[in-house]
Amino acid sequence: MLKFYTNFLFVTLYRNFVTMAAVKPKVIFVLGGPGAGKGTQCQKLVEEFKFKHISAGDLLREERNKTGSEFGELIETHIRNGTIVPVEITCKLIDNAIQASNTKVFLIDGFPRNKDNLDGWLREMSDKTDLQFVLFFDCPIDTCAQRCLQRGAAGSGRSDDNIESVRKRIVTFNEDTLPIVRYYEEKNLVKKIDSSKTAEEVHSDVRTLLSYLKT
Repeated sequence: MLKFYTNFLFVTLYRNFVTMAAVKPKVIFVLGGPGAGKGTQCQKLVEEFKFKHISAGDLLREERNKTGSEFGELIETHIRNGTIVPVEITCKLIDNAIQASNTKVFLIDGFPRNKDNLDGWLREMSDKTDLQFVLFFDCPIDTCAQRCLQRGAAGSGRSDDNIESVRKRIVTFNEDTLPIVRYYEEKNLVKKIDSSKTAEEVHSDVRTLLSYLKT
């Protein structure tokens, strides 16, 4: 009888371990034009919901600033020109950030930004994560541009918060990122938020949308 209970306990513990190991981190892609408020709203969600915010742009800027980084110069060139860094680099940095955290839900901000990003994610990361949906902050381009320039004038410290870079980023968003939003819309995986409102109003809308994921 003791042997039976010992074996039963072992099997139960093993099944629980396998089940826990099989649980994939939940991912929400956060997309929107430059200045749409993605970073601001992600920070509010981190504070309230305890999600993990992973900004693809921040990861790239951190990597660019690392002494001796083999990708630093390449990343800086893309950031300055408003173009997109090769997906292999971005996916690697995102994967590292996910693996380094015990959080259950991850807000991946500013990714995937084009078809190459999407293809790379599907190839490298889709089996490792559970995509919930795309949180799309919809904001008029004029408003986005004004916010970026105001941020730059206030000393944001970002090399792309200037009129020339903002124009390039808007072109990149319209030509490369909006098709990704449409791709996920066809799969009924886009939750659209009007981000032209005040930060408090936008957060209220997002809070209602994400309440079921609160940990």
